[in-house]
Amino acid sequence: MKEIAALTMDQSLIIGIIAGFCIFVGWMLRSYFAGKKLREAEQRAKELTEFANREADSRKKETELAAKDLMLKIHQDFDKETKGRREELAATEKRILQKEENLDKRVDLLEKKEKDINNRLMVLRKEEDGFKLKNEELTKLIAEEKKRLQHISSMSSDEAKALLLKRVDEELVEEKATRIRRNEEDIKEASDKTAKQIVSTAIQRCASDHTAETTLSVVALPSDEMKGRIIGREGRNIRALEMATGVDIIIDDTPEAVTISGFDMVRREIARIALQNLIADGRIHPGRIEEVVEKAKQEIESRIKEEGEKAAFDLGIHGMHPELLKLVGRLKYRTSFGQNALIHTKEVASLMKIMATQMGLDPKIAVRAGLLHDIGKVVSQEMGEGTHALVGANLSRKFGEGETAVNAIASHHDEVDCETEYGVLLCAADAISASRPGARAETLETYVKRLESLEKIANAFKGVDKSYALQAGREIRIVVSPDKINDDEAIVMARDIRKRIEQELEYPGQIKVIVVRETRAVEFAK
Repeated sequence: MKEIAALTMDQSLIIGIIAGFCIFVGWMLRSYFAGKKLREAEQRAKELTEFANREADSRKKETELAAKDLMLKIHQDFDKETKGRREELAATEKRILQKEENLDKRVDLLEKKEKDINNRLMVLRKEEDGFKLKNEELTKLIAEEKKRLQHISSMSSDEAKALLLKRVDEELVEEKATRIRRNEEDIKEASDKTAKQIVSTAIQRCASDHTAETTLSVVALPSDEMKGRIIGREGRNIRALEMATGVDIIIDDTPEAVTISGFDMVRREIARIALQNLIADGRIHPGRIEEVVEKAKQEIESRIKEEGEKAAFDLGIHGMHPELLKLVGRLKYRTSFGQNALIHTKEVASLMKIMATQMGLDPKIAVRAGLLHDIGKVVSQEMGEGTHALVGANLSRKFGEGETAVNAIASHHDEVDCETEYGVLLCAADAISASRPGARAETLETYVKRLESLEKIANAFKGVDKSYALQAGREIRIVVSPDKINDDEAIVMARDIRKRIEQELEYPGQIKVIVVRETRAVEFAK
């Protein structure tokens, strides 16, 4: 038992020694590894510190470079802005120098005009002095004549008359010579005018292309086979189209083309649009033709409104009545002495605006008067009485235009006295726009007026639904209401219209009068 107890104590001691050794070894190992980790941490900290220093240096250099770039860019922008300002100052200086030169020129011109006015005043004063001297001489002559009459009062009446007539003849010798010279000058001017008229008439008769361009429209066809479809069976399609539009459809040997003839540009444009739509649709028969023509009329009305609004917008006019804008738009389909009426009107309005601005007047009033000055031409035929200037003035007043613009419109052909400067400006602007080459102009205008008068005569008869002047005025086609005019009355009407035309119009050749009375029965199956 003692041996076992001794052995146990020895083992416990050994175990304790071994445990202590293990603890010591563990402590040593732990200290070793802890020191190693500490050294590694210090090394890592050192590396991080160096990396941070290098990163800081790199960031510092990048910041310095960015600052240098910014400074360079600011400097470049400053140089660019400075250069732009210098160029702007140079341009401004150049404009100022040009204005100074213009002012110097104007001053010189004013000085020259002032000098001319002074010279004219001197001439007028001299003439006034001469008139005074002549008046004094005339007074002396009258006094002497009275004395002579008193001296010859003892003569007989025949002797006194003979002496008085002799002296009157002597005094009138100079006046007779003056009158003879005036008559010679008047005869010379009249002969020059007649010669110019003869030359202009000859030029007009040679300028045949102008009328063709303003009275014809050409519609292209996809093929010549379409001509037969347009004509229709026994010509019913082409007759229906001509009756609905009031124009002549000319189908000749021209390849893949049909010509539309008519003096009224609105009718011709309606016929052109309708024919193009019929060709594109392919369905061509009388019922379809009437439908397409109605749609074409609506499209033309829409275009007319758009043209009027566009003209007003281009000229900076606002608040004008829609009816006036429609009348302005209709000018696109009229010509005035060879010039498109809408182009002429816009040109006159622009001239009015420029001249009014230069004279210190209100350009808004001026441009409105210029745009509306010829609207009377659109409705003068329907209104019946009055020139286009007076009709246009009344319409402008009716739709709210001011009296200043109304008076300018009414007076631009000297039919009414100009109450303001705007009337004088409108006369000048209208004349400037009209002063252009156009030998055929007056003849074309006369030709259109003759055709309008022809339709006006036909429309004056009771029962007439519509009338169309065709074949360049060689034919007038009248459509009457079948419920108002019977067949016998249609024959009488044709003869009466023929007599009226012979009495009231002057025209070359002959005019064919056709009265059409057509009865239709229409029912709808439902």
